[in-house]
Amino acid sequence: MPHPRTKSAPAAAPQATLPDREAFTALLGRKGLRVTGQRLAIYDAALAIPDHFTAEDLLDKARAIDDSVSRATVYRALPIMVEAGVIREVDVGRDHKYYIANRDVGGVKIQLVCLDCDKIIEAAAPPIMDWYGKALCAKHNMEPATQRLQVTAHCLGCDRKIAAIRAKAK
Repeated sequence: MPHPRTKSAPAAAPQATLPDREAFTALLGRKGLRVTGQRLAIYDAALAIPDHFTAEDLLDKARAIDDSVSRATVYRALPIMVEAGVIREVDVGRDHKYYIANRDVGGVKIQLVCLDCDKIIEAAAPPIMDWYGKALCAKHNMEPATQRLQVTAHCLGCDRKIAAIRAKAK
Protein backbone atom coordinates (compact mmCIF):
# COMPACT_ATOMS: atom_id res chain seq x y z
CA MET A 1 0.00 0.00 0.00
CA PRO A 2 1.38 3.46 -0.87
CA HIS A 3 2.58 5.64 1.96
CA PRO A 4 -0.40 7.76 3.07
CA ARG A 5 1.59 10.98 3.37
CA THR A 6 3.02 10.98 -0.12
CA LYS A 7 1.69 12.06 -3.46
CA SER A 8 3.27 12.50 -6.84
CA ALA A 9 2.09 15.33 -9.04
CA PRO A 10 1.48 14.47 -12.68
CA ALA A 11 4.73 14.76 -14.59
CA ALA A 12 4.98 17.18 -17.47
CA ALA A 13 7.77 15.16 -19.09
CA PRO A 14 7.23 11.77 -20.74
CA GLN A 15 7.63 8.79 -18.46
CA ALA A 16 10.57 6.45 -18.85
CA THR A 17 10.41 2.72 -18.54
CA LEU A 18 11.09 1.35 -15.10
CA PRO A 19 14.74 1.07 -14.11
CA ASP A 20 16.45 -1.98 -15.50
CA ARG A 21 16.87 -4.92 -13.13
CA GLU A 22 20.09 -5.71 -14.98
CA ALA A 23 21.69 -2.44 -13.80
CA PHE A 24 20.94 -3.41 -10.21
CA THR A 25 22.19 -6.98 -10.55
CA ALA A 26 25.30 -5.83 -12.45
CA LEU A 27 26.15 -3.40 -9.66
CA LEU A 28 25.69 -6.16 -7.10
CA GLY A 29 28.19 -8.27 -9.07
CA ARG A 30 30.72 -5.43 -9.29
CA LYS A 31 30.48 -5.00 -5.54
CA GLY A 32 31.07 -8.73 -5.01
CA LEU A 33 27.53 -9.29 -3.74
CA ARG A 34 25.33 -12.20 -4.74
CA VAL A 35 22.01 -11.76 -6.50
CA THR A 36 19.63 -13.29 -3.96
CA GLY A 37 15.89 -13.74 -3.78
CA GLN A 38 15.78 -11.23 -0.93
CA ARG A 39 17.57 -8.55 -2.93
CA LEU A 40 15.32 -9.13 -5.94
CA ALA A 41 12.24 -8.96 -3.70
CA ILE A 42 13.48 -5.60 -2.39
CA TYR A 43 14.03 -4.40 -5.97
CA ASP A 44 10.53 -5.53 -7.02
CA ALA A 45 8.96 -3.99 -3.91
CA ALA A 46 10.66 -0.63 -4.48
CA LEU A 47 9.31 -0.44 -8.03
CA ALA A 48 5.83 -1.51 -6.90
CA ILE A 49 5.45 1.46 -4.52
CA PRO A 50 4.06 4.34 -6.60
CA ASP A 51 5.02 7.18 -4.25
CA HIS A 52 7.68 8.12 -1.72
CA PHE A 53 8.49 5.47 0.89
CA THR A 54 10.71 4.91 3.91
CA ALA A 55 13.01 1.95 4.52
CA GLU A 56 10.38 0.52 6.85
CA ASP A 57 7.68 0.85 4.17
CA LEU A 58 9.99 -0.98 1.76
CA LEU A 59 10.63 -3.71 4.33
CA ASP A 60 6.88 -4.32 4.71
CA LYS A 61 6.35 -4.43 0.93
CA ALA A 62 9.38 -6.69 0.36
CA ARG A 63 8.27 -9.10 3.10
CA ALA A 64 4.91 -9.40 1.34
CA ILE A 65 6.89 -10.74 -1.64
CA ASP A 66 9.44 -12.80 0.33
CA ASP A 67 8.89 -13.18 4.06
CA SER A 68 12.58 -13.97 4.63
CA VAL A 69 13.67 -10.40 3.75
CA SER A 70 15.55 -8.92 6.70
CA ARG A 71 15.65 -5.32 7.84
CA ALA A 72 19.45 -5.33 7.51
CA THR A 73 19.25 -6.47 3.89
CA VAL A 74 16.81 -3.65 3.08
CA TYR A 75 19.09 -1.05 4.67
CA ARG A 76 22.13 -2.43 2.82
CA ALA A 77 20.24 -2.60 -0.50
CA LEU A 78 19.00 1.00 -0.43
CA PRO A 79 22.33 2.73 -1.22
CA ILE A 80 23.07 0.14 -3.91
CA MET A 81 19.70 0.80 -5.56
CA VAL A 82 20.36 4.55 -5.38
CA GLU A 83 23.80 4.07 -6.96
CA ALA A 84 22.28 1.87 -9.70
CA GLY A 85 19.68 4.55 -10.46
CA VAL A 86 16.77 2.31 -9.48
CA ILE A 87 15.53 4.70 -6.78
CA ARG A 88 16.24 8.26 -5.70
CA GLU A 89 16.88 9.31 -2.11
CA VAL A 90 14.87 12.26 -0.84
CA ASP A 91 16.11 14.03 2.30
CA VAL A 92 13.49 16.26 3.90
CA GLY A 93 15.54 17.02 7.00
CA ARG A 94 13.99 14.38 9.24
CA ASP A 95 15.60 11.52 11.13
CA HIS A 96 14.94 9.22 8.17
CA LYS A 97 15.16 9.41 4.41
CA TYR A 98 12.46 8.87 1.84
CA TYR A 99 12.92 7.08 -1.46
CA ILE A 100 11.02 6.94 -4.74
CA ALA A 101 11.39 4.68 -7.77
CA ASN A 102 13.31 6.50 -10.48
CA ARG A 103 10.60 6.52 -13.15
CA ASP A 104 11.08 10.03 -14.55
CA VAL A 105 13.24 10.94 -17.49
CA GLY A 106 15.96 13.19 -16.02
CA GLY A 107 15.21 16.80 -15.35
CA VAL A 108 15.10 18.86 -12.21
CA LYS A 109 12.58 17.98 -9.52
CA ILE A 110 10.61 20.29 -7.26
CA GLN A 111 9.55 18.82 -3.93
CA LEU A 112 6.90 20.37 -1.70
CA VAL A 113 7.22 18.98 1.83
CA CYS A 114 4.64 19.57 4.57
CA LEU A 115 6.39 20.42 7.84
CA ASP A 116 3.48 18.96 9.81
CA CYS A 117 2.63 15.63 8.18
CA ASP A 118 5.70 14.94 5.97
CA LYS A 119 3.56 14.75 2.82
CA ILE A 120 5.80 15.05 -0.24
CA ILE A 121 4.53 16.29 -3.58
CA GLU A 122 7.05 16.01 -6.39
CA ALA A 123 6.84 17.58 -9.83
CA ALA A 124 9.07 18.39 -12.77
CA ALA A 125 10.68 21.84 -12.61
CA PRO A 126 10.50 24.28 -15.50
CA PRO A 127 13.33 24.00 -18.05
CA ILE A 128 14.90 27.24 -16.79
CA MET A 129 15.93 25.42 -13.57
CA ASP A 130 17.92 22.86 -15.56
CA TRP A 131 19.55 25.60 -17.64
CA TYR A 132 20.43 27.66 -14.55
CA GLY A 133 22.04 24.70 -12.76
CA LYS A 134 24.15 23.88 -15.81
CA ALA A 135 25.15 27.53 -16.33
CA LEU A 136 26.16 27.92 -12.68
CA CYS A 137 28.22 24.74 -12.79
CA ALA A 138 29.93 25.80 -16.03
CA LYS A 139 30.85 29.15 -14.45
CA HIS A 140 32.62 27.30 -11.62
CA ASN A 141 34.16 24.57 -13.79
CA MET A 142 31.82 21.86 -12.51
CA GLU A 143 29.39 19.42 -14.03
CA PRO A 144 25.93 18.92 -12.48
CA ALA A 145 25.06 15.47 -11.16
CA THR A 146 21.55 16.13 -9.84
CA GLN A 147 19.38 19.13 -9.12
CA ARG A 148 16.33 19.68 -7.00
CA LEU A 149 14.34 22.47 -5.44
CA GLN A 150 12.69 21.74 -2.12
CA VAL A 151 10.00 23.93 -0.63
CA THR A 152 8.82 23.33 2.92
CA ALA A 153 5.28 24.39 3.68
CA HIS A 154 2.23 23.70 5.82
CA CYS A 155 -0.79 21.88 4.38
CA LEU A 156 -3.73 24.23 4.85
CA GLY A 157 -5.97 21.34 5.86
CA CYS A 158 -3.35 19.32 7.73
CA ASP A 159 -4.87 17.34 10.60
CA ARG A 160 -1.69 17.59 12.69
CA LYS A 161 -1.65 21.37 12.39
CA ILE A 162 -5.29 21.62 13.44
CA ALA A 163 -4.67 19.28 16.39
CA ALA A 164 -1.67 21.37 17.51
CA ILE A 165 -3.69 24.59 17.33
CA ARG A 166 -6.47 22.99 19.40
CA ALA A 167 -3.99 21.68 21.96
CA LYS A 168 -2.47 25.16 22.39
CA ALA A 169 -5.94 26.69 22.84
CA LYS A 170 -6.71 24.41 25.82
